[in-house]
Amino acid sequence: MKKVQLTETVLRDANQSLMATRLPYSDYEDILSTMDKVGYYSVECWGGATFDSCLRYLGEDPWERLRKLRKNLPNTKLQMLLRGQNLLGYKHYHDDVVEKFVELSIKNGIDVIRIFDALNDFRNIKTALEATKKYATKNTVASGCISYTQSPVHTVDKYVQMCKELQSMGFDTICLKDMAGTMTPYEAENLIKGIKDAVGDIPLILHTHCTTGMAYMTIFRAIESGVDVVDTATSCFSNGTSQPATETVHYALEQYGIETGLNEDLMNKVNDFFKPVKQKYIDNGLINPKSMATDSQALVYKVPGGMLSNMIANLKDMNALDKFDEALLEIPNVRKDLGYPPLVTPLSQMVGNQAVVNVLMGERYKQISNEVKNYFKGEYGIAPAPVSKELQEKILGKGGEPVDCRIEDSKRTGKEFEDAKAALGDLAESEEDIMSYICYPQQAEKFFKDRRAKEENCVKYSITEA
Repeated sequence: MKKVQLTETVLRDANQSLMATRLPYSDYEDILSTMDKVGYYSVECWGGATFDSCLRYLGEDPWERLRKLRKNLPNTKLQMLLRGQNLLGYKHYHDDVVEKFVELSIKNGIDVIRIFDALNDFRNIKTALEATKKYATKNTVASGCISYTQSPVHTVDKYVQMCKELQSMGFDTICLKDMAGTMTPYEAENLIKGIKDAVGDIPLILHTHCTTGMAYMTIFRAIESGVDVVDTATSCFSNGTSQPATETVHYALEQYGIETGLNEDLMNKVNDFFKPVKQKYIDNGLINPKSMATDSQALVYKVPGGMLSNMIANLKDMNALDKFDEALLEIPNVRKDLGYPPLVTPLSQMVGNQAVVNVLMGERYKQISNEVKNYFKGEYGIAPAPVSKELQEKILGKGGEPVDCRIEDSKRTGKEFEDAKAALGDLAESEEDIMSYICYPQQAEKFFKDRRAKEENCVKYSITEA
């Protein structure tokens, strides 16, 4: 019997897409023991924007969250999304920092590390792969990820060649990450058959979103074409900008005689648990109706779910939600100017933020973000296609050309870890704390100071009680 496995995304990408990753650990702790028995291929629960959100908004230590997840999901592979040389931040880090982050991730409980680069510049995922292999346990899976998009330069042949390169690099699995949900059934069939012919038996994973309404059609055509694993979300946290529903996909596959290995009763208990959780965030406005809707215009502007929910949240904070549609229309124009980068973190934020600024300022590129300037300088890698010469000249000056600023081999190690350790002093209680500071210095330092204050208050309270 043919088998297709499912990765459950409710603990990471589903809530990242619908509610900007604001789901605290306490909201789902009680269902983890049930999730552990469902039979998922993996549970995606860390990485992506969870790290930032824990420190910035939720008052949680992301490493402690991971340890708790590991304790309560002992029989399930825990999965994270890693931005290659960017880790979970927005800039390139030296190799020694990348290696240490991967080491700590595996040590604290991660099994599946899905590694991608926003520009599909695979030099930027090599170090993370090598570190994953170096510190691997018997359960560790290194998954090479391609950021999927459509443009004049993104062809089937190009993607097949990328997959062959990931296989030759030594990845255990390959994931096609369709972050905007724009992959059509036709594209899925041609792409996956081409990839399977080229790379043979290496497991192939499809990650997509329901943003455009294509996802269910696309994943079933992908399964027919040979894909091995698909990402889904428990049904109350599915659809809209999230993934297809786990239960729905399972039931449909069963009728075709395709095994998923999932326990239906437990799967439904998971969904029943999350229904009131979702309703709470609908009621308080954190889940915006726009995130739950289907929008076929995303086929034009290629916006991923997490980017969409963040744009909504940011415009709402600025009392400019009426500019939402205009900002969406500007996104394809900015993307073209930047050489058609896939809209995935950090490029999605860069393009989205610049589009919003262009609209709010009433003039294109009147104000240019530092991130976009650094992109044109070459600090993120090589653009997939030629960039706007006019914008390049505006940023780099007449005759200015981008430089491939990837850190030279002779400078692959630095002082980031030592400098962070010195800056924190006794605020850092572990190597994990230092790594949090490296990724998000301001947010991490504030979190550590708040933690110290709470600890001191607890001591004072204990002495008073005694």
